[in-house]
Formats: sequence, structure tokens, C-alpha cells
Amino acid sequence: MKKMIFTDLDGTFLNHDDYSFDPSQEALAKIKQTDTPLIFNTSKTKAEVILLQQKVGIIEPFITENGAALFIPKGYQGLNLDALDELDGYKVVFFGKQYNEVVSFYKRYKDQFALKGFCDMSIDEIIYYTNLAYENAHLAKQRDFTEPFMIKDDSKIAKLAKLADQNGLKITKGGRFFHLIAKNQDKGVAVKQTQQLFQELFQEKIFSFGFGDGENDIPMFQNVDQAIVIQNNKGNYAPCSVENVKKSSYQGSAGFNEMVLKYVF
Repeated sequence: MKKMIFTDLDGTFLNHDDYSFDPSQEALAKIKQTDTPLIFNTSKTKAEVILLQQKVGIIEPFITENGAALFIPKGYQGLNLDALDELDGYKVVFFGKQYNEVVSFYKRYKDQFALKGFCDMSIDEIIYYTNLAYENAHLAKQRDFTEPFMIKDDSKIAKLAKLADQNGLKITKGGRFFHLIAKNQDKGVAVKQTQQLFQELFQEKIFSFGFGDGENDIPMFQNVDQAIVIQNNKGNYAPCSVENVKKSSYQGSAGFNEMVLKYVF
């Protein structure tokens, strides 16, 4: 049976405050030795993920912007990917809407709801709100599908969500921002379809693990064989009602390392 790991990044594979993955080195070594697919399932952009993969030393499929699209490196594990679309040197499966459609809605309502999205933030502002390095903040603005935003009055988010629904969109909450995304898109839809695709490609049953720390990871937890909730930076756990869920003792990358070694290998 082929094992696959799907993981959120901020607060899970990466530490919440310093974005380090150093505590996960032992787990990473095991993952690389066994050719276990390590699929980042994140709100981050394609450009951000490619840079992170280079730093981690992996070339793996990844899911961007809260389940908007799956990118697979060409020639990945010798699989036949000819039937898939191609974009920027990757084979790709789209789940979300294009960025211009999402931003069009955002701009229509940003003044009425006092919204501030990435498209209106300078690099310095993104750095201020995220603590990202300049290079990473620049890459975070290179969006293809979704718009992270802040709202002045959280009590108005339900009204905005209703308008979003009427326009084929929805709002999900991440660790730092709300995200405006396609209505039928989430991390769970992407994980479910990715598993189905790879089961066909590998011609082998897949056992999937899902690692995450936030509310927007719940759809992923609901669509993997083993959900693993990482303790968040406040010492709490995202609510997860799926059966047999496992919870880490540590936060961030140390929690990821702990649970990979405990349950995957």
C-alpha cells in the first residue's frame, strides 16, 4: 500500500513564528529515504511553494491556495501524466477560479466592508502582518487563484460570506487571514481528487495522512485515512470530529516530526 502525506505549512510543517522546518529533519530523512510523496497542501502560492521545496530539498506534487490547484512535476516518479494540462513546466489539475474573478468580487465590496487584501498591500505591509522575509512576501503577492484579506469588523464576515456565496465564492479562515476562494474549492476536495488520481497512476491503493493545525484544514482531515492535528501556536487544537484523530504533543515543525515518526513509519 502506497503511503502519501498531505501537510499544511504554516503552523504545521513550518513553525508559526519563525517559519522554520529544522525540527522535522529526522522525519524528512525518513520521507526522502522511502520516496513517500510529501504533498504540501497550503494557502501559499505556487511561487512560495517552489522556493520552500528547494530549501527542503524535495521535488514533489503540491496543492496551492487552499485547494485551488494541484501541481505535479513533469516526469514525477516515472508516472504517465500526458492526460493532464500543463502550466509553467508542471502538470496541473485546477479546482478553483482564476484570480481575476476572485479579485473582481473583492474590489466590489472592499470599501463597504472595510477589507484589506493582498492585492492592496505593499510588500512592507505583508511583511508587517506576516513576519515573512522580503523574498517570501514578494512571492506571496504572486497569486493565481485566491485572495487573503483582513476585515475591520469580524462581525460582518457572515454578511460578506452570503454575498460571496451568491457569486460562486466562499470565505475560509486561515491562521492569519480570511481567504476568498471558489465556492466548490477547499483542501478536502483537492486531497480527495489527488488521492483518486494517484491511485490510478500508481495502480496501487493509497493510505493517506493529513497534517494540519487550522480550521481550513478540517476538510482535509475529513478526506484522508489518518487525520493528525498539530497543536497550534496558542496550545490548542483545531476541532476535528473524524474518527481516530491523532493529536501532537508539540507545536509546529516539532509536532510534525513527532507524528510522522510515530504514525507514518
